[in-house]
Amino acid sequence: MERDFDPEAVRQMKVSAGRDMVVGGPELAAQAFKAGLVEELHLFVVPIMVGGGKRSLPNDVRLKLELIDERRFSSGMVHLHYHTRR
Repeated sequence: MERDFDPEAVRQMKVSAGRDMVVGGPELAAQAFKAGLVEELHLFVVPIMVGGGKRSLPNDVRLKLELIDERRFSSGMVHLHYHTRR
């Protein structure tokens, strides 16, 4: 566990991990997006309107996304799988 997000430390972890790493939570994910550390994005769209709350994607980051896969569930939920392009 770390108190601060260190992009260089995460880059080193990615190199030595040997497998995929997962980032969870909107604040941590936003920092990873800003640092250019995100290669894939899995987004679940749920057909329920709640209003307010935290954003799932950062405000001040622009990335080109390539849709790799999509899956629709009988509940109306949709899973979107994107690859980031720089």
